[in-house]
Amino acid sequence: MLDHSGQIAAAGAGAHEALEAKHAAREATLIASRRAIRSCAMAIRAIHRREFREARELIAVAAAYLSELDTAVAEHPDIRYTGYVHDAKKEFVEANLTLAFVGGHVLPTADELGVDVQAYLNGMAEAASELRRQVLDCLRADDVAEAERLLAVMDDVYAVLITVDYPDALTGGLRRTTDALRAVLERTRGDVTTALVAARLRASMDQSGGRPGA
Repeated sequence: MLDHSGQIAAAGAGAHEALEAKHAAREATLIASRRAIRSCAMAIRAIHRREFREARELIAVAAAYLSELDTAVAEHPDIRYTGYVHDAKKEFVEANLTLAFVGGHVLPTADELGVDVQAYLNGMAEAASELRRQVLDCLRADDVAEAERLLAVMDDVYAVLITVDYPDALTGGLRRTTDALRAVLERTRGDVTTALVAARLRASMDQSGGRPGA
């Protein structure tokens, strides 16, 4: 009768080795993803303050963390496609596209950012939602033209995203993100419309010596 004890022990040792490597990759990925997300959040705050140089530096820090993440999961595709990896890359896209939208720069592509299309589209939707704060800041500063430009960007993003009609399992939950953008877009459109009407009323009053409709 064949003694399987040696084979069983070898199988157990092999399993321990494989799982230990996977666990180490998972831990490294969690740490890198959290740090990347934090750097991206700080970059977006810097963009809202119009501190673009600081934003670029923070985005570069996030890119370094994502490079660590990609290295950690290179041999573990089951970890690569987990939620926290997707979230980190989505936040990276959001920071990059928010900077491009606000600064009026060319948009980096998904390939240039090293992300998949799901993270790119979801990050684009969230970047468009971030523009609401910029629009409100512009309205407070009486910069209606810039507010209208940013609103048009939000509108363009939404117009593209609603054409992506695939199951959520393929898009990373894009439908929910797009629905959230639609709500933000409509509120923002209302704010810009109100500001435009008020500006025209003020102009009319100025021309008529303070008598609206005169």
